[in-house]
Amino acid sequence: MTPAQRRPAPDHVAIIMDGNGRWATARGRPRLFGHQAGARRVSEIVEACPDLGVQYLTIFAFSTENWRRTQAEVSGLMTLFRRYIIKEAQRLLAKGVRVRFIGDRDMLDPKLVQLMDDLEALTVANDNVHLTIALNYGGRDEVTRATRRLAKEVAAGRIDPEQVDAETLGRFLDTHTLPDPDLVIRTSGEARISNFLLWQSAYAEYEFVDTLWPDFGAEDFARILAKFGQRERRFGAVLA
Repeated sequence: MTPAQRRPAPDHVAIIMDGNGRWATARGRPRLFGHQAGARRVSEIVEACPDLGVQYLTIFAFSTENWRRTQAEVSGLMTLFRRYIIKEAQRLLAKGVRVRFIGDRDMLDPKLVQLMDDLEALTVANDNVHLTIALNYGGRDEVTRATRRLAKEVAAGRIDPEQVDAETLGRFLDTHTLPDPDLVIRTSGEARISNFLLWQSAYAEYEFVDTLWPDFGAEDFARILAKFGQRERRFGAVLA
């Protein structure tokens, strides 16, 4: 690969799915109605990935900060996650989608965690699309947990502290089996990354769009990917 390269499509796209609540409020409906509509959009975008050349898709479903929302909304979201897994499991299997979950599972309901484990096991042999769902995830929390695990290995004498580098720490991240994202998309007009994939997105391209997530369809996705193909990625290098 040359320092500056053009690609027809990114291999790995990460999406901050924002705007569900505002979409519902604008229609006079409860916020959970927007989250339900947003879940349906996930299915559409996942199905569009193979034709668009995207092999890895990571979506931000619930952050470590989202626990601050009302108890009713959090409870509704957890129910929605359970229903999504139960409803979509066989379809994801049939479509060749491999599902992974990243984030801290300790705070999640054990029944939900079991469903997550089961879906990962069910789709482990799939390779058409790699869908990663960030659930109770935060970038700082992930790095903190990774550092804690690394420190234990150093304390046990299994890793020489003088040999620790960025690659070493990367092996302890939730995403250690995934390539870094090439492109991060955020919907709803907000221009911030909200603690999402902080380590992994060091050289990702970003696209902030005004469209609320429940209105973000496959055509919008394809249009953004086409723009990505026109970008030059230097990775810190300078063109001659």
